[in-house]
Amino acid sequence: MKKLLVAAAVAVMGVTANAQLQKNNWMVGSQVANVKFTNGFSMNLTPKLGYFIQDRWAVGAQVGLSVISPEGSSDTQTDWSAAPFTRYYFGANEIDNLLNNGVFFAEGSAGFGGNNSSTGNSTNGVDLGIGAGYAYFITPSVGLEGLLKYQGLVGGGNTSGQGNLYLGVGFQIYLPNSKAQAALKDQQ
Repeated sequence: MKKLLVAAAVAVMGVTANAQLQKNNWMVGSQVANVKFTNGFSMNLTPKLGYFIQDRWAVGAQVGLSVISPEGSSDTQTDWSAAPFTRYYFGANEIDNLLNNGVFFAEGSAGFGGNNSSTGNSTNGVDLGIGAGYAYFITPSVGLEGLLKYQGLVGGGNTSGQGNLYLGVGFQIYLPNSKAQAALKDQQ
């Protein structure tokens, strides 16, 4: 009996996970660790808010801020970005998922950003990113996700452009439209 209940719970979570990716639902969350592999090591915070315009396709906005002060250096580096993004979640018939409670996704962003140094080179301009990730639903409404993303910055300043490869780890909360509206009414 216990095995039957566990199997039923896993099946319900898998069905519910797909229900969270439906049109008119919201997603809100953040990358809480964003590790940069090129041009040094850094961590930052990137909150996101998205809206599903179609099943499995969300659009939204994200902002990012990172302040880095390398050991043994008087230089302080500030990275920032503000950009709209789009994200598409692949269905089971498009990509075979590793786990029943997860889904692969692709993400792209284009906006403004900067990499500013207190003593060195700086760049401010157009911030472009493309990446792929995996969201694992730890509950029916909360997804733990990893995102490998290439972020390029082209603009003015001391350098004309640069690019970095990031691994972001974070979470998203998926809210059905009716729940989001009820939460907003409670705040008024």
